[in-house]
Amino acid sequence: MKIGIDGRAAKWYQGTGIGTYTNQLILSLNNTDFNNDYLIFMPQCNSINNLKSNFKTELVESTSSNSFWDDVNVPNILNNTDIELYHVPQNGVGLSENIKCKKVITLHDIIPLKMPETVSDRYLKIFNDELPKILENCDGIITVSNFSKNDIAKEFNFPSENIYVTPLAAEDIYKPMSKCHCKDLITKKYGIQEDFILYVGGFSPRKNILGLIDAYSTLPSKLKETYKLVITGKKGPSYYKYKSRAEELLVSNNVIFTDFVPIEDMPLFYNATEVLVYPSFYEGFGLPPIEAMACGTPVIASNVTSLPEVCYESALFIDPNDIDSLSYDIERVLSNSLLRLTMVKKSLTRNKHFSWNKTALETISAYESILKS
Repeated sequence: MKIGIDGRAAKWYQGTGIGTYTNQLILSLNNTDFNNDYLIFMPQCNSINNLKSNFKTELVESTSSNSFWDDVNVPNILNNTDIELYHVPQNGVGLSENIKCKKVITLHDIIPLKMPETVSDRYLKIFNDELPKILENCDGIITVSNFSKNDIAKEFNFPSENIYVTPLAAEDIYKPMSKCHCKDLITKKYGIQEDFILYVGGFSPRKNILGLIDAYSTLPSKLKETYKLVITGKKGPSYYKYKSRAEELLVSNNVIFTDFVPIEDMPLFYNATEVLVYPSFYEGFGLPPIEAMACGTPVIASNVTSLPEVCYESALFIDPNDIDSLSYDIERVLSNSLLRLTMVKKSLTRNKHFSWNKTALETISAYESILKS
């Protein structure tokens, strides 16, 4: 097979789920596929290197826009007529209508359709205006969970037999490490000396950070004195809303907003924390729980959308709308060392079901099926 891949998200959207997916997919295809030929469209990028001889790159340039979705919406030009299949990983955005080969997109989720108030105006407009045309123009869809597959098939009346599920995985940097060592490094770099509960992810309203702060505020005073709530992520406009809620609930001294944490430091946080809490209202997959599990960290997650499928029996599941239930399970994990130990073992066991090389092999299988169809 001769395959083209739009790799721009790996550089321009670093630190996000789509950016991680694109980067890891290319690297893992490079690790596993010695037979097929690839042409990767990339901006100047140091993170994609040491590619094998069956991988070629074609450099693309950014526009003057500061918006990823504006930039990536400009299609790549495929002058290589040998390409048999072209893959756009960022929800199909930037797929040209004039390509003569077979076309596949990765549609991670349909959050803009389900929760339009939680995405940027620019992405919402692109999604609503462009996605119907993109779906008419593609020969297959890759997605990241069976939940998303069913969502996509139902909402767009797209044939389910042409939707292929390739679950994501944690990167290799996520692994069990010395808890004491990680805590020492976090103290030195971030000034966090106390034990803590961890949230990892974006600041979108669908992530339910307000609910998490509410639940934390209802914990017994002794637990709040012992455990801080650490919320990682770049401080966007929503930060002030979350900070105000913590102040209103008189827990602002206990809630720490780290701002952006570089990816190389994330394993430190996962290994240092007592528990990752991920009370999202909607996920197409949800990488932070898998990253936490790879580190052997206990996970509390929502019982909705893809998260039960991803975490299976390894996490404690809560209704994201039930603050009392969330608070209760946080208290259970913090107060019961035997429960924590059991959850550590379950996390490590569940993580073995996922790997990026497996994702790559399943993606190659999807390519083959699409070309045969």
